[in-house]
Amino acid sequence: MSEDSNKDKQQVEELTSDDCSSDEDLFDPSLAEELEQCAFFTDSFYDHILPRTTQILLEYDSGRWVPRLREPRDLYGLSSAGHLHLVRWPHQYEVVRQKIEHIDWIPSEPEPLYIPTGLETEPLCPDPGEGAVVYLADEANKDSSFMYSRIGGSFPSKQVLPQSWEDWDNTLIFEARFESGNLQKVVKISDFEYQLTLRTDLYTNKHTQWYYFQVTNTQAGMPYRFTIVNFTKPTSLYNRGMRPLLYSEAEAKIHKVGWQRTGDAIKYYKNNLSQDGRQYFSLTWTFQFPHDRDTCYFAHCYPYTYSNLQDYLSTIARDPKRSKFCKIRILCQSLARNIVYVLTITNPLQDFKEEKRKAAVILTARVHPGETNSSWMMKGFLDYILGDSNNAQLLRNTFVFKVVPMLNPDGVIVGNYRCSLAGRDLNRNYRSDLKESFPSVWYTRTMIKRIMEERNVLLYCDLHGHSRKENVFMYGCEKREQQEEGASLHHRIFPFIMSKNCPDKFSFPDCSFKIQKGKEGTGRVVMWKLGISNSYTLEVTFCGSKLGNSYTHFNTKDLESIGYRFCESLLEFCDENKNKYDECLKELEEMVKQENSADPVNDTLDKDSSSDTSDSNESPVKLESQNEAKKPEDSSQRMSKNQEQLIKNAQVFQKLKLIELQKIQKTKYEISKSSIEPFPRTPSANKVWWSP
Repeated sequence: MSEDSNKDKQQVEELTSDDCSSDEDLFDPSLAEELEQCAFFTDSFYDHILPRTTQILLEYDSGRWVPRLREPRDLYGLSSAGHLHLVRWPHQYEVVRQKIEHIDWIPSEPEPLYIPTGLETEPLCPDPGEGAVVYLADEANKDSSFMYSRIGGSFPSKQVLPQSWEDWDNTLIFEARFESGNLQKVVKISDFEYQLTLRTDLYTNKHTQWYYFQVTNTQAGMPYRFTIVNFTKPTSLYNRGMRPLLYSEAEAKIHKVGWQRTGDAIKYYKNNLSQDGRQYFSLTWTFQFPHDRDTCYFAHCYPYTYSNLQDYLSTIARDPKRSKFCKIRILCQSLARNIVYVLTITNPLQDFKEEKRKAAVILTARVHPGETNSSWMMKGFLDYILGDSNNAQLLRNTFVFKVVPMLNPDGVIVGNYRCSLAGRDLNRNYRSDLKESFPSVWYTRTMIKRIMEERNVLLYCDLHGHSRKENVFMYGCEKREQQEEGASLHHRIFPFIMSKNCPDKFSFPDCSFKIQKGKEGTGRVVMWKLGISNSYTLEVTFCGSKLGNSYTHFNTKDLESIGYRFCESLLEFCDENKNKYDECLKELEEMVKQENSADPVNDTLDKDSSSDTSDSNESPVKLESQNEAKKPEDSSQRMSKNQEQLIKNAQVFQKLKLIELQKIQKTKYEISKSSIEPFPRTPSANKVWWSP
């Protein structure tokens, strides 16, 4: 080995070492000292997988010294002090030394969707060389694959300002090199118009959906236009009224206002860019900043970062009450050596036999890092199950909950939309034995297998976000012969109960229980094949619901409420009084009879647009499939024959009051779905049952 090679190896070892002095206190000078106070331990379900310390003790017995091993002390876990691990990034990834924080805020009224007028403009992408580049992130994909990580990433290079622009004081300043940020390039087209390019998922050449970036040097009241030019999906919820999110630090400081919807003249359309046979699509919108010289943020959905999760877990660990029935352990380390946490939630019982008879319920989230709405659902679930209510107590007395709140921390940290640092969709690799490439899903599957050896697993659910469809719905699993005969509807009952408990958000007709060939590596299908009959994917839209508060967006409170309804539905599903369960089964049987040969669920979107769908599955990302079926032209490219009527309808909708819209949609829903009556809000029984 050459001298240069030895130096390179030494540099790599220094950069990846946890003891490297450069890794300390990049964000908090006191953190290194606090970490020394941490006590680490593993989870009993898989403590044989993770390392433990062993020390030899000498005991004096019968006149001689007898060596024995000290009781092993687990190395991994979270102490009651609540100190967590520093965030690790790919070694070459530039990161600004700034901690981004946002306040929690819920608007007093639901935020309406944008109603297209049909008159929105479609800006063309300028030729190369036109305009001025005002932001250009270092090419994060310069390495073909992930190499190694370091705490805090690499120090950011200074942005080179365009010398040709004399009015730089009137130019917006962009930044996205922070946790979960995504923005690759910005070109200034004119005084108030900017063209933006998103970064693809690291070590891939695709997946541009998630964006989250900072803008400073703002001017209030000016008519700005942003156009993101490199989306790849032919359809989008932005053409159904979804608006981008805006956060103003001045608004947060002065008026305590957080994330809010913004944008007019919103249009998602096929643009004039293409590369290697791939057509690109643009999202354009106009807006005004609320304050001069403000710091603002734009995002596709409400951000929920890895640090947000760690802060949340830290509050649990420091809570003397909740920490007794919620044990935070470490499932594994990711490729970048970030921690994948697992929570065990249950009330310990005095009777050991009763404790062993508890069934397990398993929830996971954020296998796709850009689906931040799944983390808000997960937060709602955890808030409920860790609460003091009688229902929460009953659930903890009855079940052992295993929760993996963030399966893909690396992807979340770097701002990916779909993939891990392996450049692959983890939700296509639950069958894989490549533990080193896909550690989080490998250890999750291994953990579940071991749980199944010890106790019954009642239900598995993986939380996701959906980019092309409204409402909340679920995907389940059933055999083809069951679909044809309408037999064994028991696995449809839990989603059906969800639709009753959440009638303004959850749509049972949008659920699907078919298994596509391309879905066999997903979590829900793999767990179903392991023997968990109630294995689901819970999908929530990025936009809003066509039920209840129609024509409005979901906010974080709405997303959290879905987690609450999940817990309530679990109680209904397992109530000792099986009347409601039997009622649901009869209703489902009647629905199948009525629809007869018609497909009782909408599977068109399940085939090509669910969050389960990905082209980053079994093959390396560089070997992109060339036989992708041609998709129909975006409806926005075709002028409707009833265009004038659509514009008139839009104008009418804009004048209607929110309460009128709600009444209209609620009436339509009740008429069309009269067979799905919501459960009354009654206290739960003292006991619940579950079937083995």
